[in-house]
Amino acid sequence: MARSAWTRWTVLLGFALGGFFDGILLHQILQWHHLLSLVPGMADLRVQILWDGYFHALMYGLAALALWGLWRGRGQAVAASATLGALLAGFGAWHVIDGVLSHWLLGIHRVRLDSAFPLAWDLGWMAAFGLVPILIGWRLMQRRERGGPPPAVLVSVLGLVAALGGIWAAQPPAGQPFTTIVFAPGVQPEDVLARAGFSEAQVVWMDPLSQVTVARLEGGNPWALYLSGALLVSGAGTPPGCFNWTKV
Repeated sequence: MARSAWTRWTVLLGFALGGFFDGILLHQILQWHHLLSLVPGMADLRVQILWDGYFHALMYGLAALALWGLWRGRGQAVAASATLGALLAGFGAWHVIDGVLSHWLLGIHRVRLDSAFPLAWDLGWMAAFGLVPILIGWRLMQRRERGGPPPAVLVSVLGLVAALGGIWAAQPPAGQPFTTIVFAPGVQPEDVLARAGFSEAQVVWMDPLSQVTVARLEGGNPWALYLSGALLVSGAGTPPGCFNWTKV
């Protein structure tokens, strides 16, 4: 029973990691789609970013819950291969469930919206990142070997990997000359830029509602924009680091 609980928590952690992989790679870095790309009335970039944020917050919650469960069972004797297998199974399960539910049943997005063959991308992505990890994970969980690092070490390593991934995501991409800023409704971007010491900033794009602005900032500290009324600033080293990779 104890090992079964360990497996369930590990699968849940793998599921959350699958969601992070999907959101960071496809939503932010490659920007092939956003969570609600095909939902009518959701074309506003600010709304798309907001719902991507809700999605990542949910994945953070699932990952934290899984790590809590694993830490409680850290004294169990579980093979390292079984833990890795459960992680891979959960990772693959995310992609299978997302493909069936989000891509086909609900139709809120596809893997690659700009493709002439979206179904081929859906099927290929599900096979490569869904079915293959599940198969490998299942095979690993069938092994009878014992030994390897104790569960407490595995949980600590997983937490460290997640923390390092967050630090990496918080860094702006190399050669990125622009800063993306989200403002609350009714706030004038020019006023915020001026108060933060960026009165000479070059605004290169602004959404129709003036809530998302892309600007070239010369000198100064982007953190000052938060103190002047901005809600979210890319490249400022804040927790929503994937925002640093947003393109226009």
